Amino acid sequence: MFTLKNFSGFFSDTFRLITKGGRIYYAWVGFLLLLIAIGAGAYLGQLKDGLIVTRMRDQVSWGFYIGNFTFLVGVAAAAIMLVIPAYIYDWEPIKEITILGEMLAISALIMCLGFVMVDIGRPDRFWHIIPLVGRLNWPQSMLAWDVIVLNLYLLLNWFVVTYLLFCAYTERHYVKKLVLPLVLLSIPMAVSIHTVTAYLYNGLAARPFWNSAILAPRFLASAFCSGPAILLILLQVLRKTTKLSIKDEAIFKIAELMAYTMGFNLFLTAAEAFKELYSGTEHMVYFQYLLFGLKGHTTLVPYAWASILCGLAAFILFLVPRTRTNWVTLNIGCVLIYASVYIEKGMGLIIPGLTPDVLGDIYVYRPSFTEIAVAAGIFAIGFLVFTLMLKAAVPMMLGEFTITKGRTPKEAPPQQA
Repeated sequence: MFTLKNFSGFFSDTFRLITKGGRIYYAWVGFLLLLIAIGAGAYLGQLKDGLIVTRMRDQVSWGFYIGNFTFLVGVAAAAIMLVIPAYIYDWEPIKEITILGEMLAISALIMCLGFVMVDIGRPDRFWHIIPLVGRLNWPQSMLAWDVIVLNLYLLLNWFVVTYLLFCAYTERHYVKKLVLPLVLLSIPMAVSIHTVTAYLYNGLAARPFWNSAILAPRFLASAFCSGPAILLILLQVLRKTTKLSIKDEAIFKIAELMAYTMGFNLFLTAAEAFKELYSGTEHMVYFQYLLFGLKGHTTLVPYAWASILCGLAAFILFLVPRTRTNWVTLNIGCVLIYASVYIEKGMGLIIPGLTPDVLGDIYVYRPSFTEIAVAAGIFAIGFLVFTLMLKAAVPMMLGEFTITKGRTPKEAPPQQA
């Protein structure tokens, strides 16, 4: 039963739980805190001197920060790869681990918001989009839509995860009539966050490389590859290091679904490349710069082909049942698809969309040390949030840490009839 006392006890006991651990746990948390400190120091320098300390300029006004933001929105959206088979098709092996996908979505969304904040040259002006204080410009602004859907999806996942863990902590079954509609609502919400992000690019008519009707489907298809790739490796780690029962069939089913989405992603990418290269219009210059180089500038060429080849290799590994169910080739495929989509969303999407500029000049962009350090700090924040959630969630999911078992007998409240 929900009471304020139980809920406050849930948070205090959770805090006590996440502050205790072994040497490996403390070393990992300490390493993440060190990266956060380095990133914070780099960001303070950026605040002091401005975005000039990055390598972004007028020609390339979006760079490493927005590339990571775009990639992580896809990771957050990938939680529905667990929700659909678990709750639409009522498949129990995946239903048991759906909460892990929602926790990954929370961590990814926190990192997304972090990358947006550091990309703003004057973060003190963020109040301009706060309703009642400033003006959000909704519904005219696509940026306003993005702010809304990202925060709503974050709140939705946070509520579901908190509620399920609270029920586990109080040793009571969750109310299905409350959880099921919210979990099902997360499906269109997950689709919306990456669709709106795609529309941010797609709506810029002056950027022909992004001005494509299939950009949103491409974003979704690639998201449903990269996010589950992280989950597959994570599930194997959790199975080795905890008592969580994660069945082989659940992992292999996710891998099978990834094969379909990877094939669709490659098909859409090929369709877009055909349209540009076969038509031979002046807009082909952006694809030419990406795939073959332009005016002697070939900076993006190795990245582009590495992304394509990694994606093709991963697709073959996941398509063939023998390699999809072999742990070595499965993990190789996960790493390859992660690398493919990460490159695609950064060097393969942001930079060619801005290069050459409107005057035909080519500005060669590479992230500065400041950008890399700040990004490392933001990733460390996301990993730390996910680590702390796992530290609390796993014992609660296993029934090892509850309102009675989580405290000493003297502290435990009397059982209610």
